[in-house]
Amino acid sequence: MTAHVPAPQRVWDPFVRVFHWSLVACVLLNSFVVDDGEDLHQWLGYLASALVVLRIVWGFVGTRHARFADFWPTPARVLQHLRALRAGRLDQHAGHNPLGALMMLALISLVLALGLTGWLQTTDTFWGEEWLQDLHEAVGEGLLIAAGQHAAAALVMGRIERTRLVKAMVTGVKERY
Repeated sequence: MTAHVPAPQRVWDPFVRVFHWSLVACVLLNSFVVDDGEDLHQWLGYLASALVVLRIVWGFVGTRHARFADFWPTPARVLQHLRALRAGRLDQHAGHNPLGALMMLALISLVLALGLTGWLQTTDTFWGEEWLQDLHEAVGEGLLIAAGQHAAAALVMGRIERTRLVKAMVTGVKERY
């Protein structure tokens, strides 16, 4: 007897996928390629912030699984998901699971905080303020840590759920195996 494998499911629309990989590119380029203070660093930061603002708008008007209402991590949803994980039960979600939703919200908050602290450094009021530069750098490091956790969690949860999550962020289709 063979186990039933659910049919592939279209989950993430083109906007969500382009947003995701564009934001990944902005973060990686700004973190590992571009030197601090360069125009490119600033423009990549502004682009990342603009992408996040567009994603927030898309979270209200976009396709079903892109909408925040589809995956908003309420305390009840998070607890139910954690209990299922602890019990070894699969708590399947078409889009983001509650922990993935928390991570998504954390990541977009960090990107916006980076954009704000970066922009403030260009204003007359905060030009040359060391505490703001330190905060900007700390938030950037926090973003890299959170992004690493996000990538690791996608791989681990993909194994647990027997889902090709990374491939789904390229194709938009979640396949279970």
